[in-house]
Amino acid sequence: MTVGEWLEWAKADAVKRGLPDLVGPLEGLAQATERLRAADWNDDADRDTATDGTEGRVFHPGRAK
Repeated sequence: MTVGEWLEWAKADAVKRGLPDLVGPLEGLAQATERLRAADWNDDADRDTATDGTEGRVFHPGRAK
């Protein structure tokens, strides 16, 4: 099932249940899901440390930037 297929099913179900106010949030959830799935989540495996994406600074979880 694709995100689009799920969205159509979920919107129809919400309307059928008398919850038309859910259509907007469902559309937002579908859009966010598609953006997350399209994001590049892979770190460069050739690097020793991860960066925070700004100016090449090394990211240290738990430390102040």
